[in-house]
Amino acid sequence: MLIAPSLLAQTPVQSFEFGGYHFYLKRDDLLHPQFSGNKARKFRYFLEQELPDIQLLVGYGSAQANSLYSMATLAALKGWHLQFYVDHLPQWLQQSPVGNYQAALALGADIIAVGGKEKYGITVEQYLRESILPTLSAALYVPEGGRCQAAEYGVRQLAQEIHEWAINQKIAGLKLFLPSGTGTTALYLSKYFYENKIDIEVLTCAVVGGDNYLRQQFAMLCNDELCYPRIISSPKKYHFGKLYPEFYQIWQQLAKAGVTFELLYDPLAWLLLLNYKQQYPQQTIMYIHQGGLLGNESMLPRYRRKFNET
Repeated sequence: MLIAPSLLAQTPVQSFEFGGYHFYLKRDDLLHPQFSGNKARKFRYFLEQELPDIQLLVGYGSAQANSLYSMATLAALKGWHLQFYVDHLPQWLQQSPVGNYQAALALGADIIAVGGKEKYGITVEQYLRESILPTLSAALYVPEGGRCQAAEYGVRQLAQEIHEWAINQKIAGLKLFLPSGTGTTALYLSKYFYENKIDIEVLTCAVVGGDNYLRQQFAMLCNDELCYPRIISSPKKYHFGKLYPEFYQIWQQLAKAGVTFELLYDPLAWLLLLNYKQQYPQQTIMYIHQGGLLGNESMLPRYRRKFNET
């Protein structure tokens, strides 16, 4: 069963007071109960196309990645089977499934650990391309995090929504902020505004890897650096997935302010955004809430154990 395209558009924009400043929130976490956030925008192209020859969806990443659940949902909606490859599956997660992993299993996903291939000089992606994909037929392969040109289709529609909102609100010089993994959403938003000469600037931060890694991700999808978002650098180096007290603290503060965010990407983004807003208090900023809340089912217990909370 397909989701009507009209249900994957026009998410609300909410006024949000935080840290003594005013922000706008683009609530893409409310896009659709089954298919929300930035992954739904990235995968919209596949959802809307007939693709009658496809029977198998293939992806890779972390066993707790938001993309895992989104791809499992996409496969279920399209009547496909999902094979999702991971470097390893923690024993505790197999024994007590939770979060995105549990939800993907419930949708029939086949989650396959490749046995620590990175330790032997080959990445999961290389393993897929060299050993798995050549053996498959009727399969659709989606790179990690949805980093593919097909993602531009849905992200452009998001950009159009934001532009229409800014026009209706008579807001000029809007700054759009969102955290990045592969940077696909931020790149295609920025590309749309640049190509259409729209006065909206996209700001982002590197959550997975550093700034140079993020620029490499941009370059894999677009050669024109003029299209790239502006990267807001972190003064402190953070390791993806590691628990930091300042992350947990700002996440709790955001929740008290009235909105629940996810715990992997949003905390760093909000720390950097507050610092940016202190430097440029007059700028109008919209933050894109990209969803991913299911991941909190595994992250939140980790934080509570670390800080001895019940």
